[in-house]
Amino acid sequence: MIDTNGYEFLAPNYSPNKTAILSAGKRALLWDTSGKCYIDMIAGYSSANQGHSHPRLVAALTEQAKKLALCPRSYMNEKLGLLAQKLCCLTGLDMVLPSSGGVESVETAIKIARRWGHEIKCLLKPEILVFDGNFHGRSTTVISFSSTKEYQRGFAPLMKGFNAAPYGDFKAVEQLLSNNNNYCAVLVEPIQGEAGVIIPPRGWLKHLEILCDRYKVLLILDEIQSGLGRTGSWFAYRRENVLPDMVILGKSLGGGLLPISVVVGKKSVMEVLDVGSHGSTFGGNALASAVALEALQVIEDEGLVEKSRLLGLHMEKRLCAIQSPAIKAVRCVGLWAGIEIDPQYADVSQLCEILFEKGVMTKEAHNAIRLSPPLVITQFQLDQAIDKIEETLRETVTCRTS
Repeated sequence: MIDTNGYEFLAPNYSPNKTAILSAGKRALLWDTSGKCYIDMIAGYSSANQGHSHPRLVAALTEQAKKLALCPRSYMNEKLGLLAQKLCCLTGLDMVLPSSGGVESVETAIKIARRWGHEIKCLLKPEILVFDGNFHGRSTTVISFSSTKEYQRGFAPLMKGFNAAPYGDFKAVEQLLSNNNNYCAVLVEPIQGEAGVIIPPRGWLKHLEILCDRYKVLLILDEIQSGLGRTGSWFAYRRENVLPDMVILGKSLGGGLLPISVVVGKKSVMEVLDVGSHGSTFGGNALASAVALEALQVIEDEGLVEKSRLLGLHMEKRLCAIQSPAIKAVRCVGLWAGIEIDPQYADVSQLCEILFEKGVMTKEAHNAIRLSPPLVITQFQLDQAIDKIEETLRETVTCRTS
């Protein structure tokens, strides 16, 4: 145990590993205050797809901070419009509403969907279809439809107007939409990261798009974790040739340096908003916009989408080749994987702690080890991390069965 360095003054809503204090990062590596090096296989839950302290992003941040960081949204800044144009070009959508953290944009999308339900579909009490195992953040609205009851404990009364369907179930969605005319939107993660990288059946997302069109319901995709190259495609919805009514982006849009999130949507949807109907003091500030523009450019210039696809295939091959009774399943798409662990052979939390001691940072996600390394990781670093995972599983299972 080390000196907690003032952490005792923080509210206890997190329980960080107390064996090290991280102090520096570069690309896919992190260092603690003792100088020990770690391979980052989390990337801030996909927040640092471009790696840590990318020199181009640091330069963009520094240059813009010297000029203008923030001005009221009642005035224009020279970076926000350029960012909106870039995002619309990339997504195939028409308009952008910027915010700060990811859950703020989830809340924003919910507001837009409800107003659209009232004004376009003429609903008195518009409802939104969500899915079991979802994770869209922890605001009071979002936890109201969370499948994780611990997120709701002590925070009642919860907000109504949300109904959940089994994730990846074709028939259940159609039955719910056909039996209830009050739906204004379907809110879904194309791949559920927090649940352990749960990948729906091929064609399911396209099926959702068809059903939403049929029943005049908006399709909202939360790509905060799955977007911007993580799945080997710019956006997970591109893998099935889907075009949502709204897509929510965040995390690595800020290049791992500062928070920015957006809702990008079709003009016919976004125009239900009028002046004063929504706002965000720091949403679309010049500093965040400048960094986000460069963050997108780095992904393009360094070919990180294709690198994610190719290295992801290598990672999947390596992980599937691990012979261990502790592994129940391996789910992989791009540089994103969930290694589902059988609890009778190993404890996921304990495995992640052992891996951290060995210099590999991973994250427990329900009953799986979640891997989401920076897209700039090298194959050598990736193989080093997987070697440690294989070694740890072998040692842990041997210990439990001996």
